Amino acid sequence: MSGKRQSYEAGHRPKFMVVIDKTPECARAVHFASRRAARTGASIIMLSVVDPPDNFEWIGVGEAMIEEAREEAEKRLENAAREARNAAGVEPEQVIRVGSRAEEIIALINEDEDISFLVLAAGASKEGPGPLVSTLAGKAASTFPIPIVIVPGGLTDEEIDALAG
Repeated sequence: MSGKRQSYEAGHRPKFMVVIDKTPECARAVHFASRRAARTGASIIMLSVVDPPDNFEWIGVGEAMIEEAREEAEKRLENAAREARNAAGVEPEQVIRVGSRAEEIIALINEDEDISFLVLAAGASKEGPGPLVSTLAGKAASTFPIPIVIVPGGLTDEEIDALAG
């Protein structure tokens, strides 16, 4: 990566990247990113990461497990895309990767220099904000080439709309 994001150069359009997972709070991040993208003329890229299976490759089960997980990820992405369309009329780009979530997030950010913000949802339960937020917003946050926006999972649509502008 060159160290310079291209999202604000002529011919480029900034992107809000949202990580789509199974958590209910994920809808909060989608809503915020959609509203903010519509307000600023940006676009959205949604990433879902499939965890590779452990030790099943030798009997051929690994590929079937990955394919099943991909199908589930596609459904989650389509549901999130529907939320983005309904919230702000934006059509997100959808990406599925297989691997470690943190590594795949960084890889996509490095590959697409139009990505300007990473939007994550924080869990609203007493267990904490969730492992991804804890990992990325902790020590790793200072190494990211873009800002990380953390949307509290307990916000309402109306509160998010007011914050997103």
